[in-house]
This record gives sequence, C-alpha cells and structure tokens, in this order.
Amino acid sequence: MKIIKYFFQFIFIIIFFSLFKILGLKFSSALGGKIFEIVGPFFRSKKLIHSNIKKAFPDINLKKLNQMTKLMWNNYGRVFAEYMFIKDFRSDKSGSTIKIEGQEILDKIKTEGKPVVFVSGHLSNFELMAMHIEKSGIKLSAIYRPLNNIFLNRIMERIRKKYICKNQIKKGVGGMKKLISLKKNNYSTALMIDQRVTQGIASNFFNQKALTTTVPAQLVKKYKIPVVPIFIERINDINFNIVVKKPINFDDKKSIGDITDKLNYVLEQMIIYKPEQWIWSHNRWK
Repeated sequence: MKIIKYFFQFIFIIIFFSLFKILGLKFSSALGGKIFEIVGPFFRSKKLIHSNIKKAFPDINLKKLNQMTKLMWNNYGRVFAEYMFIKDFRSDKSGSTIKIEGQEILDKIKTEGKPVVFVSGHLSNFELMAMHIEKSGIKLSAIYRPLNNIFLNRIMERIRKKYICKNQIKKGVGGMKKLISLKKNNYSTALMIDQRVTQGIASNFFNQKALTTTVPAQLVKKYKIPVVPIFIERINDINFNIVVKKPINFDDKKSIGDITDKLNYVLEQMIIYKPEQWIWSHNRWK
C-alpha cells in the first residue's frame, strides 16, 4: 500500500514541479508558500508543532504561536517550490539575491586545503549551504537523509548531486565509510544537525534532552578539525543572507558530549533569531 501511496504522491508533486517551472521563481515561491499554509496542517499535527515551539519559547502567546506556525509553513512551501530553480540559484540566473557574510572564511578554507565540518539546521532554504560552499571551490561532501518516497527520492538525489553537491553521502554505515574515504583526500563535510536520529546521544537542546547526531563531534575528535557554523536567512521572499561563522576549534579535552552540546547551543541561537524559518514539525524531543 505504501508503494501506491508514494507513487500518487510522486505524480502529484511532479505536476506541481512542472507548473512551478513554467511560472518562474518569484511567483512559484509565493504560490508554494500559500499552498503549504493551507495543506501543511493536514499532514503534520498542529498540537505537535505548538508543543515544539513552546519548548523553545515557553512564554509565547497564542497569537504569536499561530503566526509563527503559519510563517513556518510558508517558508516550507517556498523551499519546496524552489527546488525547481536550484540550477538557477547556482548559476546566479534565478533573479534572487544571495548575500554572503564571511566569504573570506570560505576563501581561506579553500586556499589552505584543510578539511572542516560545516554545520547548520533546516532554516530558510537550507539547500543553499552546500551549494554555495561547493561553488566557492571547496572540496565537499554533504550528508543527507534519503526521502521515504522512493520515486521522489530519485529526483531529489539527482538535483542534489548535479546542482547542490556532487558528493552526496547517505546517512548510515555505508555513507560513513565513503565519508572517511573522502576525508583522506581532505574533503570537508556539510550536514544539518537538527534532524531527529535513531542513533546519537541525548544532548541539551532548548533546555531539554534531544537525541542528536554525533557525526560532527566524531569528525572533530578523529581528525582534529574545526567546525564552521552557517546560518541562512530568507529576506524579502526570494532573497537570502548566508552567514559563515568563525571556525570553532575544540581542544582535545572536550568530549563527544561537550562538542555536541556546544553545537546544539549554536543551532539554538540561529533558530531564536529567525524561529519562523525553522521546521518545527519534526519531533526533535521524542
């Protein structure tokens, strides 16, 4: 039954993707946002989303809670529509403006040729992170979680490998082996640290324990490399600001748990700055 469900989801999404391509980025992004404002609540529990937001903002009032939820769905829908224009984002032909703060940090990483770990969360159009890093000439591998829908996943993998980052690493044991192989050739790694995982450690996240990936911390400990946080903000619909933060160097005494807690704190600050652009629909604290 799941295969049939996934197939019809795939057909439905392909129709929208084709429509978006015809309409162009600006209109499609706006349309995608409005569509998700309407249909999003049918697929994800409003109760869960509100519960998650209250974990981070316990004193938020109902009006702001509903507004944040609406804006979250709007951003989610815009990202969905913008997948059809990733090629244009990369070639600067999208009509969007992407401003970079901290490009000199990326330039230095490229010049030195030493690997780092880039981390971020599912904020704004999160796909722009790996796209811009690779576009800057840095040897990069990006860790991703395959979609449950096997039909749609094939398309998304093709888009990601062709226009975002050619070295896509699947989460899991097989992916880690490939990641380590690339590390030997001084490849940096990019990943989102905010997904709920089945393997990880209970780390502090908005004053509560959340199962969190230890991949960045493991890479830091094994290769003695810094972590570079990247924050992406959506500004005026289809314009973006990418902020490359200063590298964080951890001393050898820091444990896997210490490093993971620190990175969750860095992620918290990004979310607090633009909470309506983070995906609150996943149960990070399950």
